[in-house]
Amino acid sequence: MGDEDQPRGQGPRRRNVEHMIDQQPTDPTRRGSAALDEARLRQHAIGVRLRQMFDEVVNEPVPDEFLDILRKADQTPPEKG
Repeated sequence: MGDEDQPRGQGPRRRNVEHMIDQQPTDPTRRGSAALDEARLRQHAIGVRLRQMFDEVVNEPVPDEFLDILRKADQTPPEKG
């Protein structure tokens, strides 16, 4: 199979990509970082979900009974103690 078998406009097909990948030993300082990266991803996901939950609670309407209590509290002068 030569270059003449390739469709026009495309370069020759590579049969073996092994030579394209750097085969270097793993840095010993990076060995434990996979677990650290996973922990950071989990923490990020938890943080995102907590923010979503907080936003949902903040955006919930306040019940009318609670608003009435707050209005009454605003109208009552503070007691001196």
